[in-house]
Amino acid sequence: MKRFKEIIYKIIFLPPLPTVIAAVAGYGLVIAVAAFHIDIPAVQYISYIASAYALTITITAIPRLRVFWRKAKNDIQKHPVVEKVRGTKLGGKILDDVRFRTELSLYWGLLINFLYIGMKLFSGIYYRSLWFVALAGYYILLAVMRFILLHRGKNKRKISKESEIKRYRMCGITLLIMNQALAGIVIFMVYQNKGFDYPGLLIYAMAAYSFYSIIIAVINLVKFRKHGSPLLSAAKVINLVAAMVSILSLETAMLAQFGGDDDPLFRKAMTGATGGAVYTIVIGMAVFMIWKSTKLLKFLKINNSET
Repeated sequence: MKRFKEIIYKIIFLPPLPTVIAAVAGYGLVIAVAAFHIDIPAVQYISYIASAYALTITITAIPRLRVFWRKAKNDIQKHPVVEKVRGTKLGGKILDDVRFRTELSLYWGLLINFLYIGMKLFSGIYYRSLWFVALAGYYILLAVMRFILLHRGKNKRKISKESEIKRYRMCGITLLIMNQALAGIVIFMVYQNKGFDYPGLLIYAMAAYSFYSIIIAVINLVKFRKHGSPLLSAAKVINLVAAMVSILSLETAMLAQFGGDDDPLFRKAMTGATGGAVYTIVIGMAVFMIWKSTKLLKFLKINNSET
């Protein structure tokens, strides 16, 4: 039994280079089978097993990657070039000011969001897809919310804690209202048994973007809670909502492209289940934001009255 465990450990916990090679090969094989519509059962089964193995070794590599990243980060921080950059005004703010660096990344994310919206609008008009246009509209509202949260006005004054909390609550209220529009989109997708259609190999680019965005959104939502900034937390919630909606659209596209029309009930059930899960999670986050912000505002009011 001990020997068996050692063999399993060596198979699952590979060194860095073999992990990368095996993961790329596994993911690449299943993508090739789907992209070129390879109908050979043996090749299909091998691709499924290879992709499952690739996912397994990717997950087992995450803890080791974190250790490697921390060590590499410390080495980079001590590098003479980095120290020289830190000596400049802008470089020092980027390297040492967590809040400034976070806000900078949020504006960069806002730019990427607008590019994504532009692509959705173009696809909706070019392919005459109502779903692309509807999704683009939803993302536009999310982008506007993110901009309002981060915008400080012409004088760049520092936003007070009370103002941050009020914006945080407004974000929750807006998400609560906007989510009803998302519910309408999901209902129509289920009722008409339709969804998003990504032409050609675009679906794989969208899959990569969707999985990347959902992973980064979850990590950042947890990571930035410790900074105690309602504005940054609200912006991260918006990022998570956008990522979950992209996962929903990706699922409908995958079902449309690879699921076929043999079992429309399965397609409706999957779309309804995922759409319902996204709707419920967003509602829960919105209600929590409203409750937490109201509680914080009452606490600030009591403290101000006592002082």
